[in-house]
Amino acid sequence: MSGNIELLSDTLAAAKTEGRSALIAYLPAGFPTVDGGIAAIKAVFDGGADVVEVGLPHSDPVLDGPVIQTADDIALRGGVRIADVMRTVREAYEATGKPVLVMTYWNPIDRYGVERFTAELAEAGGAGCILPDLPVQESALWREHAEKHDLATVFVVAPSSKDARLAQITAAGSGFVYAASLMGVTGTRESVGAQAQDLVHRTKATTELPVCVGLGVSNAGQAAEVAGFADGVIVGSAFVKRMLDAPDETAALEAVRALAADLAKGVRGTA
Repeated sequence: MSGNIELLSDTLAAAKTEGRSALIAYLPAGFPTVDGGIAAIKAVFDGGADVVEVGLPHSDPVLDGPVIQTADDIALRGGVRIADVMRTVREAYEATGKPVLVMTYWNPIDRYGVERFTAELAEAGGAGCILPDLPVQESALWREHAEKHDLATVFVVAPSSKDARLAQITAAGSGFVYAASLMGVTGTRESVGAQAQDLVHRTKATTELPVCVGLGVSNAGQAAEVAGFADGVIVGSAFVKRMLDAPDETAALEAVRALAADLAKGVRGTA
């Protein structure tokens, strides 16, 4: 089986045709268990997510906040392995027919083997990989195998990225560009929202790829705000926090389904 980069591209294009941003959700594999994580992804899709990123839990998730670190720790203590991540992708994709990516740091792939990882991800029906800490200038081996298996390579840009660097990153990527910002962490929401909007504007000047924003969005109002300037709204910690706060797994699934439905209204401007 080849990868699903076309499915990802078509999904993002369809949202644009509808005059809205895509809703992209993030959930770690193996949290709270492998089966529970798969159920949560299905619930998020059921609530209205267009795309899901499956996190590969890492022992030192330097770019993730405390909420996702907590979930990763639970998954790792539960013994989650790359095989479980692949199973999560496969079952989520087969159940929904929607695009599922993996988001991972580079070290686990490097240890596992690039060829093996890309082949297994494509065989599972995955759409590609988001690689937040892989420098573009060191990505040739990954991109060679990702292209062979029809997988998207999604790189991350940040407000600190200079225009020439943005052009280098976007030229190497495929699927979409992940624009990272820190709403509510590095200052007031208004100022960071403006920073993210500027980053999207500068990124779009370098590429035809959709630009999707991960901003700490947690409700429909914030989703609508980001949808005003981005092709996709990426939400992770808010979903994970709903699951961490839930008294049991049934309540957790209901909570993430409801949040997805709320955010789906936000990206459509119908909240």
